[in-house]
Amino acid sequence: MRDKLFPAPAAAMAPLMAVALAIGPAAAVAADGDTLAQVRERGVLNCGVNTGLVGFAAPDANGNWSGFDVAICKAVAAAVLGDPSKVKYVPTTGQSRFVALESGDVDLLARNSTWTFQRDIAMKFDFTAVNYYDGQGFMVRKELGVTSAMDLDDKTICVQSDTSTEMNLADWFRANNLTYQAVQVDSNSEGEQQYMAGACDAYTTDASGLAATRAAFADPDSHVILPEIISKEPLAPAVRHGDDNWGDIVRWTIFALISAEEYGVTSANLEELSKSSNNPDVQRMLGSAEDYGAMLGLDREWAKRAIAASGNYGEIFAANIGEQTPIGLPRGLNALWTQGGLMYAMPFR
Repeated sequence: MRDKLFPAPAAAMAPLMAVALAIGPAAAVAADGDTLAQVRERGVLNCGVNTGLVGFAAPDANGNWSGFDVAICKAVAAAVLGDPSKVKYVPTTGQSRFVALESGDVDLLARNSTWTFQRDIAMKFDFTAVNYYDGQGFMVRKELGVTSAMDLDDKTICVQSDTSTEMNLADWFRANNLTYQAVQVDSNSEGEQQYMAGACDAYTTDASGLAATRAAFADPDSHVILPEIISKEPLAPAVRHGDDNWGDIVRWTIFALISAEEYGVTSANLEELSKSSNNPDVQRMLGSAEDYGAMLGLDREWAKRAIAASGNYGEIFAANIGEQTPIGLPRGLNALWTQGGLMYAMPFR
């Protein structure tokens, strides 16, 4: 048995605290800004996304971005600027994402980021609304013969450094009296490369990320995602602390996408329902009754444009990561609350 090489929980948390301390002095400066006014003056939304995770955020050969997180960026741009194409996608790593948000390099972070106590309180970010309920898992080569995470004792595991993933890994192995050797990587693409090169026996990240990574392999069936989920990972777009109106705009844009699915409002029937729906919540959301946009500093059709950009939450999920895509994720916890899931938007009233 090799020595226990995983970090103690305090040591694993140290990188997160270091980032919090590093960006702390900038927090008050950034919070003083009016993000909505800055975005309007600039004429483009700077949206922090993954460096490249198929299904969530990835550019094609022509530099055109698509994915589940990209759709959130488009919805916010449509609500605020009237055009879902008015987005500059800023690739960020696990280490650079929060610095980019706090420094003002991005207006919104829509990048597979978990809502945690440290990030909310110590680092002073506002996580607007959970848009994907996830959990950390493990992927191995089928030829390794491993069928459970409990079989990973004394194995090498690729993990992104300075992330909650790294801390979860240490906690879980310690709790189960297992050992491992960490192979630290800076991004999902590096993790994929190291894993495929045989530098580690297993790769760990959010289960959705594992599914996306596996789908991009030449032979996905040669790799297995193990059944254990070792953490709660509520993923949520984040904004800077202190600019409450901007946080409200992003939060209620996400709620509009979720509510639209619940109310049966789709990209196909949006125009019709904006004129004919008898549901007061739909009328308020789409601007056909009261002007809720004015309370946000937007016009009355902000939510209507957000939904039109890529469809409602269900349409976005199905098109980018759903069971009919190569990613193949079931709705699971991300089904609507009326269908046994956790997706629940606050009411438009």
